[in-house]
Amino acid sequence: MHNQAEAAAPLLNQPKLTRAFYAQDDCAQVAQQLLNKILVVNHQGTLQAGRIVETEAYLGPKDLAAHSARGRTPRTQVMFGPPGHAYVYLIYGIHHCMNVVTGPEHSGTAVLLRGVEPVLNIDGPTNGPGRLCKSLGIDRNDYGADLCGSRLYILDAPEVPHEEIIVRPRIGVDYAGEWAKAPLRFYIKDNAYVSKK
Repeated sequence: MHNQAEAAAPLLNQPKLTRAFYAQDDCAQVAQQLLNKILVVNHQGTLQAGRIVETEAYLGPKDLAAHSARGRTPRTQVMFGPPGHAYVYLIYGIHHCMNVVTGPEHSGTAVLLRGVEPVLNIDGPTNGPGRLCKSLGIDRNDYGADLCGSRLYILDAPEVPHEEIIVRPRIGVDYAGEWAKAPLRFYIKDNAYVSKK
């Protein structure tokens, strides 16, 4: 564990992503830029961290796969708020999923985190949005968390040379008509922590 902490130290010393990063207009671009960034959860001083290796973009009310397509509701309220907050929801009554709210306020856009590669203090599986949240202790208590704050945040990271990003349709959105085929899932080629190759 001590060696793991030493290896993680350079990554954990990177700056947090800024509000301006999350506020970019192009949600799909943000989804790609989030790859390799470091997701950190602070459990009262004990840090868990993982490198983001898989994301999906949801493009707001026009995107029939996005929760915001149903409009502003108590559940989706945070999606229409300021960028750089966490949209955490429960699926099938058991699995939490974490999204990063992006774009200008009121846009309803967000990026789902689908997979992270463990960096520090993660023991459980992290390939898939529900597994990721369970292993990092992310749940509905983190709904609306400010990602520029101290509990849940994302750190910048150096670019990894020669790493290929794969672009595919999103998973589990067959109900969304033509939007189900949109190439809005992004992952790092050959990474072991991607949910589905």
